[in-house]
Amino acid sequence: MRRVLVMTDTPGLSVAVVGVGYWGSKHLRVLGGFPEVHTVAVDPRLPTMPDYAHLLAQGRGFTDLTEALPHVDAVVVATHPTSHAPLGHQALAAGKHVLVEKPLATTAADARSLVAAADAAGMVLMVGHTFEHNPAVWLLRELVQDDQFGDVYFIESERLNLGLYQSDVNVILDLAPHDISIANFVLQSEPTSVTTWASRHVHPLHEDVAQLRLLYEDIGVEATLHVSWLHPQKVRRSVVVGTHQMAVYDDLGLDERVRLHDKSVEPATDTDLRVSYHLGQVVSPVVQGAEPLAVQDRQFVHSILTGGPPGSDGRAGLAVVRVLEAAQRSLHEGRTVALAEIDAAGEGPVPQPSRGLVNGTANGTANGSANGTTKATGRGSHVWVDPVH
Repeated sequence: MRRVLVMTDTPGLSVAVVGVGYWGSKHLRVLGGFPEVHTVAVDPRLPTMPDYAHLLAQGRGFTDLTEALPHVDAVVVATHPTSHAPLGHQALAAGKHVLVEKPLATTAADARSLVAAADAAGMVLMVGHTFEHNPAVWLLRELVQDDQFGDVYFIESERLNLGLYQSDVNVILDLAPHDISIANFVLQSEPTSVTTWASRHVHPLHEDVAQLRLLYEDIGVEATLHVSWLHPQKVRRSVVVGTHQMAVYDDLGLDERVRLHDKSVEPATDTDLRVSYHLGQVVSPVVQGAEPLAVQDRQFVHSILTGGPPGSDGRAGLAVVRVLEAAQRSLHEGRTVALAEIDAAGEGPVPQPSRGLVNGTANGTANGSANGTTKATGRGSHVWVDPVH
């Protein structure tokens, strides 16, 4: 049973952001813009960080999560991937709600244990799949659900750039979680098998270029993902190809994030091997919405205060980590790996995640506007009540 935090006396929901790096600094900025949220930073480097050292004297900064836990209601974990599971467990064991940056963990066993711990404690567990809160991705999902593409043949994704090399994981665990979560979200399904190719060019331990082939056998769709730390251009692009239409989603596009191509190919038959083409218009629908990270963090706060499910919960995070583990095994063993093998090595798959938007639509209004419509009544003496569902 999810526990809802009822707050009284002093205003604010207190959230600790652990790790003040690339993503942690963004979470501090976004959460700091919510009037009902009080943020604290946790990082052992704080005393030497010019932009954040002053937080220590103000009581808004800590060098260790253990010190911060008695002062907060929730924790955002934005550290190196291998530390996600230990820090998540530490926060859940202290009775704190947790949002973990992607990936939820580096192994399916660790991800599964986080889901179980959150369920047992009645706490919110959310994973930082920001693209599941992106209106352009919502549009692709709606088009697939409405059969605008016809039968989907395949999805292709490219996430390429020069760097940043990670110290504890390869490019698959660093970049592929985004595109796996997009494919799962858009298709409303999970892969049944994974085949991986990857290579190391610069780093002696970690692969920096990889391709993954995900087979969604239940719906007859393939997804091919290309991720790289070693590419001259920054690319963030996904393509959906169906029997009736095709779409290109370019996350770096300023004015045309999504282009719908009224193009298709009539398949050949046993008696006529020729194919014919339909070439129609290209349409760029207007895609508006709030910053995906702001929508995501707003859902986290909203879920804590209301007991409602977050948009990308722990089960969605586990679904992605299962694919990552299968991809790693495929790479090391040089074969296609079924997701059932990953489940057999653990405790079996958890129930399917709920992937519906939480009180939201594809215009960026999930859980209220990006500026927030949910107000905390205060912090101080905490009373835990069971929500009525």
